[in-house]
Amino acid sequence: MTSPAEKYAASKRRAAYPALEDFRLDVGFDLDDFQREACEVLERGNGVLVCAPTGAGKTVVGEFAVHLALRSGERKCFYTTPIKALSNQKYHDLVARYGADKVGLLTGDNAINGDAPVVVMTTEVLRNMLYSGSDQLRGLAYVVMDEVHYLADRFRGAVWEEVIIHLPASVTLVSLSATVSNYEEFADWLVTVRGETEVVVSEHRPVPLWQHMLVGRRMFDLFHDADAARKHDVHPELLRHTREMERRQEFTDRAASGWKGGRGKRWQPPPRADVVERLQRADLLPAILFIFSRAGCAAAVKQCLDAGLRLTLPEERAEIRRIVASKVTSIPPEDLSVLGYWEWLDGLERGVAAHHAGMLPAFKEAVEECFVKGLVKAVFATETLALGINMPARCVVLERLVKFNGEAHVDLTPGEYTQLTGRAGRRGIDVEGHAVVLWSPDVDPRHVAGLASTRTFPLRSSFRPSYNMAVNLVGSVGADKSRELLESSFAQFQADRSVVGLARQVQRNVETMESYGSDAACHQGDFDEYFGLRVAIADREKSLSRQGVQQRRSAAVSALEKLRHGDVIRVPNGRRAGLAVVLEPAVGGFGEPRPLVLTQDRWAGRVSPGDFNGPVEVLTRLRVPKGFNHRSPGARRDLAAQVSGTGLDRHPDRRRGGRSRANPGEDAEVALLKVQLRQHPCHACPDREDHARSAERRHRLQRDTDALRDKVAGRTGSLARTFDQVCAVLSVRGYLSSDGEVTDAGRMLGRIWSEADLLVAECLRQGVWDGLAPDELAAAVSMVLYESRREGEDRASVPNGPISAAVDACAKLWGEIAADESEYGLALTREPDPGFVWPMYRWARGEPLARVLSSGHHDADMPAGDFVRWARQVLDLLSQVREASAASPSVKDTARKAITAVNRGVLALHQGGV
Repeated sequence: MTSPAEKYAASKRRAAYPALEDFRLDVGFDLDDFQREACEVLERGNGVLVCAPTGAGKTVVGEFAVHLALRSGERKCFYTTPIKALSNQKYHDLVARYGADKVGLLTGDNAINGDAPVVVMTTEVLRNMLYSGSDQLRGLAYVVMDEVHYLADRFRGAVWEEVIIHLPASVTLVSLSATVSNYEEFADWLVTVRGETEVVVSEHRPVPLWQHMLVGRRMFDLFHDADAARKHDVHPELLRHTREMERRQEFTDRAASGWKGGRGKRWQPPPRADVVERLQRADLLPAILFIFSRAGCAAAVKQCLDAGLRLTLPEERAEIRRIVASKVTSIPPEDLSVLGYWEWLDGLERGVAAHHAGMLPAFKEAVEECFVKGLVKAVFATETLALGINMPARCVVLERLVKFNGEAHVDLTPGEYTQLTGRAGRRGIDVEGHAVVLWSPDVDPRHVAGLASTRTFPLRSSFRPSYNMAVNLVGSVGADKSRELLESSFAQFQADRSVVGLARQVQRNVETMESYGSDAACHQGDFDEYFGLRVAIADREKSLSRQGVQQRRSAAVSALEKLRHGDVIRVPNGRRAGLAVVLEPAVGGFGEPRPLVLTQDRWAGRVSPGDFNGPVEVLTRLRVPKGFNHRSPGARRDLAAQVSGTGLDRHPDRRRGGRSRANPGEDAEVALLKVQLRQHPCHACPDREDHARSAERRHRLQRDTDALRDKVAGRTGSLARTFDQVCAVLSVRGYLSSDGEVTDAGRMLGRIWSEADLLVAECLRQGVWDGLAPDELAAAVSMVLYESRREGEDRASVPNGPISAAVDACAKLWGEIAADESEYGLALTREPDPGFVWPMYRWARGEPLARVLSSGHHDADMPAGDFVRWARQVLDLLSQVREASAASPSVKDTARKAITAVNRGVLALHQGGV
């Protein structure tokens, strides 16, 4: 029963917030405290920043902004998301509630009802509208920025800041973010650029999350209870069991390596089908199993099918077939077999699927819909699924805690762990969510506990001026005002915040140095002059010492390059000091030599010249067993015992630690300085060393203060300086006039939305794409967009004739731009990549999908999803070329024909879903 006091409070709330009360009745469920608080802020007319965990229901606040706009009948609301798939999803949600006449969609690919009072769009679309002064901005009252923490994204983050800075002051901003640890700093910046903004933070997950580890076939809780979780205390039973598993593995390795010197059996994770069955027995399906590789996801599905796994009922299979049929109805039948359709459908009908960026969008959408409806029970996914797609599960499994970031294999951060496991626990369906990490010998439960207990991560700006941004800013507000706008970015705000502390430290240092100055005064003479001689002697001796170090390092490099398999050497210092046997000689190439060794204390790893004081002497040789496995603890132990058994460690080299310090001939410059020092009047002062101590402190502090001043200058001027460098390149190439005005070419550049904006503009101005046929143009423009997934791939071949000439001309232009950038200290334009030229050419010529997908690098088939994604970007750029003022009439006409040629088959189906 509701008490009279509660009834009175509710009636007061209704009177104060009538729109919120209408909205609450409309959504049909009670709002959480943080949702109500944030909505009240909006109804009061202020902006709001909402920080809450994944799945907490932040989007309800965005939907209330939509409600406020529609309620007025005259105002508009734009709802922005980072990716097209999210925009599509939100569009369908809002259409279902408010009707297709009230809601529009703009994603670059798709334009539906763009003049509606509520328009869902990608953030880039809104940025482009702001720069072009679009009429659609009239009447705009609210902008919702979903996933606003994307402004930390290295490649696209600047877009969010551009929008926040440029939105008219009359627009109320609703910022929805994952939980970040520096939300006060971000909110303070929002207040400075947007005016009154309130922060609403919720750490509470509506569905509690339980953390587990799967060790073999046994499931353990990571923490005993909530108190242990707060203290990061791992469940003692889990620790006991994992230690026992490690001992067993070591025993297996020893036994295997001891038997005829064989290799130890490497630890194998449980088969994926077993993991899914284990989850099914624990009633933890549906589950998302994160595997950080596309090939791994496909292999996992195959393993489950090969094991005969079936998780669906006949009626569920019928519903899956119905959903799939609606998604693939227009794909030509001959393309379906090329795309592996029948194998994929077999997995889907059995309740198992993969989800990654290499899949065809139609397939991905079918997986998402089937999973949300509970028809698919196990999805093997890459981390792209964690980027806001609404696919909550009862359970999330992490197979490994390491992922490839494009350059190296790196550990998951606490923020990434939180985002991935945040998918677990379906609101309104599950009482609790579950996160499961698979144990292996290199996964320490205490490390998992640290990841699971660190809930937040700091938000760092990735904002930097680009060519397109520069011409748009200069064109709309002029160069001086542009610098002011850049100085109001979150990037500059963060730099200035740190500068305040640095400047304060400089001031303290100056005051302290003044006090040291009086202590260093000497009645015998000028002590500063005397101390200067001491500093000069010390600097010269350091320089001579460095030269000696370089000579010794050179000797170490030469000696390491000569080492051979089985050589026994001594590592002179550091944690690995002692005897070691060479397992693999130094690898040749451009890097320093780093032979693989095993030390007498059983450590196996690579040593480098930095581990040695000079030449490396071979003390003896040992026979290393053929096929020696340095990853086997048993094998390491046996060989390390042989190394220790040589007896060499009982007679260490007396010269260990480096050469004698005796210096037979002193440097002439040092000798002269020492004579001047002894002749100086201050040398005879009885308080000389006391004065010297004060002078030394002042000298050290002066050095630190100079470094701090450099840091302050670098931070406060960094964005404005980069902007000036960008403008200098634009002036050199004719996009800005000598008096800083935007030229016709600059206005054209301002309408090119590409990371390679300047290169595209130059190709148009220099006629690189003139005279090409439609299929040739589609192929030629692809190279400014495409980026190989792997570094260092060979340069792809391209069709001979006009395309080859266009590719070469584009590469030559890039070289000229890169030279200009280098002169002004920039590196903004990535080298063009011709790896997509052949697939795009064949597709635009009308060739079948099978031939197109097999025309990538190294004869490896290109994943269908990758092809669709890059081809859609080509279509987007072709539409910009079609509108570009610098393009000749023939190129514009060719671009129009190329769009028609490219937009067919699997591409024509997916206007907004890539």
